[in-house]
Amino acid sequence: MSQLGAALRAWRDRLDPAALGLAHHSPRRVAGLRRSELAMLAGISVEYVVRLEQGKATTPSAQVCAALGRALQLSDDEQAHLMRLAGHAADPGRVPRLIPGSLHRIVDQLKDNPVAIYDATWQLLHWNPLFAATFGDPTRQPEAERSALIGQFEGHFSRIRQTAAERSEFENSLVADLRATTGRYPNDPGLAALVARLVRIDRFRRLWELRAVAEHETASKTVEHPEVGDIPIDSNVLTTQGTDLRMVVSTARPGTDARGKLDLLATIGLQKMSPAS
Repeated sequence: MSQLGAALRAWRDRLDPAALGLAHHSPRRVAGLRRSELAMLAGISVEYVVRLEQGKATTPSAQVCAALGRALQLSDDEQAHLMRLAGHAADPGRVPRLIPGSLHRIVDQLKDNPVAIYDATWQLLHWNPLFAATFGDPTRQPEAERSALIGQFEGHFSRIRQTAAERSEFENSLVADLRATTGRYPNDPGLAALVARLVRIDRFRRLWELRAVAEHETASKTVEHPEVGDIPIDSNVLTTQGTDLRMVVSTARPGTDARGKLDLLATIGLQKMSPAS
């Protein structure tokens, strides 16, 4: 068993299933959570949990580490330790991806609005249930594709509609923000790979060559939701001090019926209201 596997097993054993609301009616052979329960809470497969604990998988992604840390109720120091064991050592030259517990608590308190947390490259790390219900379940995409930049420039955001002016403003701002990130983390290999992928797209390359530098702060768009119809929203970006993470909070656009539709989605979640045709 690797150090990573041993740590995961120890953290799993110390949790009380009943305290997490996990009923158990059959005798338990483990002191804490079953592997299947950890997998469910973290949103990963049981098979992957087994491989991690047995040392057959040693480099889980930052997103998986964040999900495991959340499920295991790790402290900020323990989350940092988990990231180091998984090969995501804290390095001033690398984009930070550790989400502190305080930020998780803030997201939980903002459950009435779609909220997501991105790193400085605009890779999606964490989201609340209303974000998934509004924009689509991110777990249906491979982790590498959960990027605001890839989604925007490669056309993966099937539910987003923007006017020409909204798209131009959004893309200019997002690319200028990414340019600023490359200045702070010039040696991050993931960032370099992202830019190399995007510069093959003419629309991105033209903006990239302008070398504009700015922080992305706001955006307006309309979500074309398959169950409740169009939802006009405004998004505001909050950058967290000391982590360089971006918390994006989407709110109903004033003067529209978006608030009622978000309230409805908060109730139905990812369910379908009408049978598939």
